[in-house]
Amino acid sequence: MADNDPASGACLCGAVSLSVAHPSASVGACHCSMCRKWGGGPLLAVECGTAVTIAGEDSVSVFDSSPWAQRGFCKHCGTHLFYRLKGNGQYHLPAGLFDTVPELHFDQQIFIDEQPAYYRFANDTRNMTGAEVFALYAPPAD
Repeated sequence: MADNDPASGACLCGAVSLSVAHPSASVGACHCSMCRKWGGGPLLAVECGTAVTIAGEDSVSVFDSSPWAQRGFCKHCGTHLFYRLKGNGQYHLPAGLFDTVPELHFDQQIFIDEQPAYYRFANDTRNMTGAEVFALYAPPAD
């Protein structure tokens, strides 16, 4: 999948489907403790911008996981659907959510300082610590 090719996917039970107008072709890994607790390992996600359409929204449950972000999942089957930034509405969807396997490349890891010792990725990626991520994306404190 090249940047800007449309993509779509659905949860395990089919109650929720998502279509993305302009997903990135890049996959990033988040090693933060919340992502690892949420999915049992790092979150491998695709940045999808704000042009995301959700069908079956009545089956989506949203959890405010931090002051700046939300996590969405299917309330029937538990499939992780998205990580969404509150400030700009930007979505990051799990790479495995897409129905067809798009042509993606793994190029970034965040919260690398929280990555546990029991796994490592071999890819050469851009790596950012939690402090670097907060400096870029977290809203300023009141």
